[in-house]
Amino acid sequence: MAWAVLIVSGVLETVWAGALQASGNFHKLWPSLLFVGALALSMLGLSYAVTHIPLGTAYGVWVGTGAVGTALYGMVVLGEPVTAARLICLLLIVAGVVGLELLH
Repeated sequence: MAWAVLIVSGVLETVWAGALQASGNFHKLWPSLLFVGALALSMLGLSYAVTHIPLGTAYGVWVGTGAVGTALYGMVVLGEPVTAARLICLLLIVAGVVGLELLH
């Protein structure tokens, strides 16, 4: 259960990062509220996960999931550049996250 909560919390990190960008420096109400809600849920999930998973592993998986999700969101939704180098770097992050899970 802790692993599932941790992955969902990492995905919520992507949500709050996208909402932060969409909030227009907190001048738009709904993206700002989405940011606050997703941030709170993401942190709550991470805090739950670290009671069952070592801190370094949990934090690495959380950050990695959020970083990859946010980078993909930027490429797919925001039109950021998609290059082979960027995709390889994202794959390396995914490999690190999987490695942390396997070596836990």
